[in-house]
Amino acid sequence: MIGKQITHRTADGVRIPGTWRHAFIHNGGRYFLTDLFIYADGLIDCWELVTVEEFEEKLRTGWVATTLPEGGEASAHDLADWKFGEPESWLTPELLLAEIRDTIDQLNGRPDSTDRCLAAVDTFLADRTEENRAAARAAFLAVPESQRRYALGDMDSKDRPLRILVAGPGGRTYLSFDGTVTQEDYDGALAYFEERARRQAERPTRVPADGPAAPHAPAVQLYQWYPGEPVEDPGKRGLRNDYPAPITVADVTYPSVAHAYWALSAARPEVRAAIATADDSAAARRLAAGAPRREGWEHARTAVMTRLLRAKYDQHPELAEILLATDDATVIYDDMASDFWGDNAGRGRNWTGRLLELVRSELHVRRAGVPGL
Repeated sequence: MIGKQITHRTADGVRIPGTWRHAFIHNGGRYFLTDLFIYADGLIDCWELVTVEEFEEKLRTGWVATTLPEGGEASAHDLADWKFGEPESWLTPELLLAEIRDTIDQLNGRPDSTDRCLAAVDTFLADRTEENRAAARAAFLAVPESQRRYALGDMDSKDRPLRILVAGPGGRTYLSFDGTVTQEDYDGALAYFEERARRQAERPTRVPADGPAAPHAPAVQLYQWYPGEPVEDPGKRGLRNDYPAPITVADVTYPSVAHAYWALSAARPEVRAAIATADDSAAARRLAAGAPRREGWEHARTAVMTRLLRAKYDQHPELAEILLATDDATVIYDDMASDFWGDNAGRGRNWTGRLLELVRSELHVRRAGVPGL
């Protein structure tokens, strides 16, 4: 199950969300404690990326181990070695596989086995036929046993009302200690679900106070590009820092944001002047790389870049329109020379993209005429 254990891997420049859980790998006669990484595209990393079907085969052969033998040699890499003494395992191959299938559904925002179970229960409660009860019972038993106690989200009752409901009067649950379901047990389960439905109906719809948490517009990718001369309609290329759109900052005019950024990073005035007149942004970067930086530049650079981007879109309204046209999209900026400024297929921090989104929001503030800002 996902919980708070969120990770990702990058495939063809796309971030694939995932999660992980502990497991034992049986290799070379030893049991290695490791992490299974489960990804939204259905691949599982258990020392190699495999499909769900291939993972099922690894479970069948014991490569991914759910049974731990007495005296078996175990290892956690670079941490400890030990032997199992009176080992107990709560997993079976079937249970682990079912949990992983549920996790893949959750990562994709699809209904998992618990969601399907509760939907079948709602169908039964709306039309209480034995056929619908049998379908609800089958859906309940399809929930991994380790997750059934959490299906109702009620840690006081756990899953007892659910297992009583789907068993029905005179039936038996999957837990032997429940015994035979009495009419009183069943009536109590029905009352529980009626009260649950009432509480859910009364629960107010949760509406975000200030809009959605995620953008509705598709992400904008600003790929690495080597600019030439300004053009009449640059499109999204005009949003790149190396696009030749001159800006004036503190009475100095620079050929582009990139020129201004690298010039301001240099400690010596003569180097700043040379960078400001460099033939292109690549030459400006090379000059800056070979010269001493201002003291504390790494702490100031994001503020400097923010002011330069504001200057660019203030002084070039036609480019501001291009930025505004990206709506609320996530801006993904490639900068192959910097994992700080660029996203670079998920390896970088994408600070340029973040700051473009900030400046875009400020442009929207002006357009909306928010007073006092």
